[in-house]
Amino acid sequence: MSDSHELPDVSISEEDGVRHLHLDSPWIQGSMRIAKPIEIELEYVQRMMAWLLFVEPEEVADLQAMQLGLGAAALTKFCYKRLGMRTTTIELNPQVVAACMRWFRLPDNDERLQVLVANAADAVQDPDWQSSIDALQIDLYDHDAAGPVLESAEFYADCFGMLAPNGCMTVNLFGRTSSFERNMRNIAAAFGDANVWHFKPTREGNTVILARKAPVEVSTAVLRQRAETIEAKWKLPARLWVHALQSWGKVAG
Repeated sequence: MSDSHELPDVSISEEDGVRHLHLDSPWIQGSMRIAKPIEIELEYVQRMMAWLLFVEPEEVADLQAMQLGLGAAALTKFCYKRLGMRTTTIELNPQVVAACMRWFRLPDNDERLQVLVANAADAVQDPDWQSSIDALQIDLYDHDAAGPVLESAEFYADCFGMLAPNGCMTVNLFGRTSSFERNMRNIAAAFGDANVWHFKPTREGNTVILARKAPVEVSTAVLRQRAETIEAKWKLPARLWVHALQSWGKVAG
C-alpha cells in the first residue's frame, strides 16, 4: 500500500474514560486514558518498553528510540515526553498522524521528535539509520489484525542492522495466529536464538518479543534493581517483566 487513498480510514471510540484508535475495523489499534495522556494504557504496549531492563536508567535520556507504526502514539509520547529520548516514528498512513495530533495529544515535531509519514520497509533500509537506534519498537499490524505487514527474514535482518551495538528491538505479535512461529523463526535467524526473549500472550493475545543485538549477561539481581527503579521513575510494571520474560533460546533448543 503506497498511496494514501488505499489506506484504511481512521475512526475514534471512547469507553470508560479511554479513547481508542481504529482502522476500518472494530480492532483497537491503540488507546489513551484521557485523564492520563502520557501514560501507557495497554498492557502489551507497556511490555514493549521492557528494553529498559537492559540499559542503565541514568543513560536512557541519551539514547535514541524509533517506533515503526504510530498507533495511538503511546510509545512515541512516552519515549519523548517521559523518558526525554530522541524519538523518531515511521507511519505510513497520514490519517493516523493527523488523528494522533488531534485526539491523542501527539506533540509537534521538534529537534528531539520526528514523526515521519513514510514506509517502514524503506526506513529500515535507509543507511542514515544504520547502527544508530538504541530502542526499536515495532507494531505494524494491518487493520484486520491478521498479521504484521512486515515480517520477512530480510526485514528483521534490516532491523538488526539499524540497532546500535547494545540496541534492543521489541515487536508486537499475536501469539494465537499462524504468523507467530514464522516471525519468531525470522527474528531468531537475524538475532540468534540466545538473544531473543518473549512474554506469554496478554488476555487479548498480544505477544511481545524482545531481541538484543549483542549477547548480554545481566544478573537477576541487577534486573530486579533496575525494575524497581523503572517502577519508581516511570510507573511501569517492570517487576512483572522480570518474572514474565522467557528465553526463546531455551524453547528453541
